[in-house]
Amino acid sequence: LEESFEGIIGKSPAMQQVFDLIGSAADSDAPVAIYGESGTGKELAATAIHRLGSRSHGPFVKVNCAALNESLLESELFGHVKGAFTGADRNRKGRFEAAAGGDIFLDEIGDIPLSTQAKLLRVLQEKEIEKVGDHNPLSIDVRFITATNKDLKQLMEEGRFREDLYYRVGVIPIYLPPLRERPEDIPLLIDTFISRIRLKSHKTITGMDKGALDTLVNYRWPGNIRELINAIEYAFVICTGDEIRRKHLPPGITGKGGYPVLKRPKRREPESSEAKGRILAALKQTGGNKTEAAKILGISRVTLWKRLKDYQIQVDRTIRG
Repeated sequence: LEESFEGIIGKSPAMQQVFDLIGSAADSDAPVAIYGESGTGKELAATAIHRLGSRSHGPFVKVNCAALNESLLESELFGHVKGAFTGADRNRKGRFEAAAGGDIFLDEIGDIPLSTQAKLLRVLQEKEIEKVGDHNPLSIDVRFITATNKDLKQLMEEGRFREDLYYRVGVIPIYLPPLRERPEDIPLLIDTFISRIRLKSHKTITGMDKGALDTLVNYRWPGNIRELINAIEYAFVICTGDEIRRKHLPPGITGKGGYPVLKRPKRREPESSEAKGRILAALKQTGGNKTEAAKILGISRVTLWKRLKDYQIQVDRTIRG
C-alpha cells in the first residue's frame, strides 16, 4: 500500500509526522519512548524503528513489563544465576543479554516498580547489568525502545516514576495519535482490514455501505485500531451478503446497547449439612476467630455471619464442643 509505512497504515498529516519521526529515530542510537493510548500501534512503531535502524541485523527483543511481577521481571530482564532464589536450578540469560547488538522493546514501562526502575537507570548510564543473585557487572550493548499508554509525567509527580529515568528513556519521544484524531484514515484502514479478513474468512464481502462507514468515522474509538479490527471481524461473522451495513456493526458502536452479556449461572450451594460441617471445622481450627475462619472458607466475614445465622451455629458452643 502506498498509504502504509513499514506496515503502519495512514495518510493523515498526523501520521505522516509520525512516519518522519520513526525514520529519524531509526537513524539514531538514542533511546526512544513511544506514547499512545491502547490499540494505537505502539509495537508496530517499535518494530519499524528496529527494522529501519543500524541494529536491524541484531535481535529485536520484546518484554511486556505489565505481565510480570517485580521478582519475575528482574529475572526476565537481567537473568539470574543458579541458586539465586528457590527454583533457580541453573543460570539463565536475561532479555538484555539476548538483545545484545540489537534493540530491546520494553512495553508498558509505566508499570515497572521503582526498584526495577533504579536498575534500568544503571543500564542506561553504565551500559552494564547485574544478574539476580550475582554482583559481577556484565557489559551490554543494546538500544532502548520503550512504550506506555500512561502519563509518565503524572506518574513522576505522584512519585511512581523516577524523573531521571523519564528523561533517559525519552530522548526521542514519539506520540501516536488516537484514531479519533485522524478520522481521514478510517476508510483506508477499513478497506485494508476488509481485504485481510476476507482472505482468512473466504467470505465474499468486498466493502461497506455509506451508513456503516459514516457510523465508524463518527465513533470515538476508545480502543483505537484494535477496536476497529474487532468491529470488522464482528461484521464479517454477522454479514451474510457482499456488503457490510450498519446493522452488521457491533451494538456498542451503533448505540443500540452494549454487547450481549451472558448471565453466569448461580452457583449451587452445597448441601446444608456439608456446608455446616465445613464452617464448624473452620471455627474449631481458628479457635472461634470469625475473620480467620472466613479466610479458610474463602468467603467474606459478612457471608460467614449470615451462614452462622442460617445454620443456627453458636460460636462459643462450637469451641467448647
